[in-house]
Amino acid sequence: MILKYLRRSDIMLFLLSIAFIVLQVYFDLQIPGYMNDITLALQNGESVDIIAEYGLGMVICALLSLLSSMATGFLIARLSSSFGRDLRLLLFRKVSGFSPGDMGDVSVASLVTRSTNDVNEIQQFVGRAMQIVIKAPIMAVWAISKISGSAWQWTAITALGVAILVTLILLVMKLTMKYFRRMQVLKDGVNRNARENIVGSRVIRAYNADGYHLSKLYDSSEELMVNNLKVFHLMVPMFSATSAISNFLTISIYWTGALLIMAMGDVEEQMVLFSDMIVFSSYAIMVLSAFMMMTEIIRNYPRASVSAKRIEEVLGKKESIVEGTKNEPPEHGGSVVFDHVSFRYPDHNMDVIKDMSFRIEPGKTVVIMGPTGCGKSTVAKMIQRFYDATSGTVYVDGMDVREYTSESLNSRLSYVPQRPIIFTGTIRHNVNYSGKADDDLVWKALDIAQISDYVESLDDGLDSELIQQGNNLSGGQKQRISIARAICHQPEIYIFDDSFSALDFKTERLLRDAIKKDLGNSTKIVITQRAGISADADLILLLKDGMLIDSGTHEELLSKSETYRDLLGPQFTEVRQ
Repeated sequence: MILKYLRRSDIMLFLLSIAFIVLQVYFDLQIPGYMNDITLALQNGESVDIIAEYGLGMVICALLSLLSSMATGFLIARLSSSFGRDLRLLLFRKVSGFSPGDMGDVSVASLVTRSTNDVNEIQQFVGRAMQIVIKAPIMAVWAISKISGSAWQWTAITALGVAILVTLILLVMKLTMKYFRRMQVLKDGVNRNARENIVGSRVIRAYNADGYHLSKLYDSSEELMVNNLKVFHLMVPMFSATSAISNFLTISIYWTGALLIMAMGDVEEQMVLFSDMIVFSSYAIMVLSAFMMMTEIIRNYPRASVSAKRIEEVLGKKESIVEGTKNEPPEHGGSVVFDHVSFRYPDHNMDVIKDMSFRIEPGKTVVIMGPTGCGKSTVAKMIQRFYDATSGTVYVDGMDVREYTSESLNSRLSYVPQRPIIFTGTIRHNVNYSGKADDDLVWKALDIAQISDYVESLDDGLDSELIQQGNNLSGGQKQRISIARAICHQPEIYIFDDSFSALDFKTERLLRDAIKKDLGNSTKIVITQRAGISADADLILLLKDGMLIDSGTHEELLSKSETYRDLLGPQFTEVRQ
C-alpha cells in the first residue's frame, strides 16, 4: 500500500533515507572494530598516541552515526507526513465521488475514523517503522558477517537467542491481531455514539434521554477500553522478555568465553580470545538489537495493517456512478427529459420510479407533487445523477446525463435541499461557494432570496461568521442562504427540493416573485406541497407510487384530478377563493 501511493518526490526521499541508514549502520559497526584495536594496542604496549588515534576514530564514527541518524529521522518524518496528507486527500476525493448508494455501504462515523485515526496510524507506522524495516535487516546481515568466523559456541548462543526472540514476536503477533482488528471497529462505534450525542443533543434533551445515550457511549467506550487492555496485557511481557534475552545472551557469551579462555594454556592466545569475546559480544548485541527492533513493529504493525485494509476498502471501492467524458451537450437552455425511466435502489426488488416519461422545456417552472414516498426527491437526484436509471434515460440539454463529466453536469444545475447545508465560515463564503462571483452578484443573490436586509443589518455584513451547521440562524434564514447560494451559482436549471417549507407565506410570495422576475430564463424544478407555488407553475407533474399519474397546469389538475385536490387539502378552498 505504501509503495502504491508514494509520489515521485516521496520515492526520492525514501531512497535518500535508505542511503543514510546504510551509512549509520556502517559507522555503528566500525566502533567494535576500534574497540578490538584498542584492546590489542593495550596488550602489545602501544604508545598513547596510537590508542588516542583509535579512540578518536571511535568518536568520529559515533558522531557521523548520530548525524546520519538525524538526517534519516528528518527525511522519514517528511515522508510520513507527506504520505499521510496524500492519503487524506485521496480519501476525500474518493468519497466526494460516491453516490448516496455508495455512501450507504460505509457509515459516516466509519469514514471519519478512516480518514483521521486510520490515516494517523499508518502515518505513525511509516515514521516509526520504516527505519526499523530497513535498518534491522542491514544491521543483522552485516553484523552476522562480522562474527561468522568466531567460535561456534558463541554463534550457537546468538542463534538461539534470536530464535527465541523471533518465536516470541510471532506468538504475540498471532495473539494480538484479532484485538487490533476489533479496535478500529470499536472506535467506529465510539465515534458513532459521540456524533449522535452531539448532533442530536437538542432532541436528546427534549426527551430526557441523556442517560440512555450516555450509557450507550459509556458501553462502547468501555468495550474499547477492555479490548485495549487485553492488547496491553499480551504485549507487556514481550518488552520484559526482550530485555531479559539480551541480558542472558551477554552473560552466556561471557560465561562461555571464560570457559574457553581458561581452557587455553598460552597467555597470549588467552588475551587474543578475550579481545575477540569483547568484540563478538558487541556484534552479537547488535544482531539481537536488529531483531529487538522488530518489537516496535509488532506494537504498530497490527494496527497499521488493519487501518491500511480499512482505507483500501474505501480507495478500492468500485463506484456505482462512472463519470462520462463529454462537456458540451447538443442543446442549451435547461431542458430535462425522462424517457421511460425506471429505478430501484441496490439490493431492493421493487422499483421506486416506474416507467416515467416527461419533458421539461427550457425556462419553464415545473412543480413535482405527490404523497410522501412517491419518488419526488428521487427524481431530483436522478437529474443530478446521484443515481443512474435502472432502465430508460435521463437527458439534460439533449444529452444523456451518464455522458457528462461531473463538472460539466454540475455547472448546469443548482440544488437546494429541504434541510439546508450551512458551512462554518462567513456569509460570503456560504453564498459564493464556488469562489468565482464578485460581491455585487452575492448581494443580488441575497436580494432575490429575500435575506439581503438581514445581512445588511449585521455589523460585519458579508463577513459575518456562521457557526457550525448555521446554528446562529433560524430555519428560514438557513433556507434563504442556501437559495442564495444556488442563485449565485448561475446555472441553467434550479432544483428546489421542498426548500420553501420554513418560510412564511409572505416571504415565500416575495421570493417567488423575485425568482420569476430575475431568473425567468432559467428552468425551475420545484418539489413542494404548497398550493401557492403550484398555482404559478407552467406545468405540474403529479406522482404516486413512483409513477407519473397526471400532469397539467394548476387549473387543469383542479378540474380533473382527485389526487391533486386531496394533496392540497385545506389549501384547495383558499386557492379557489
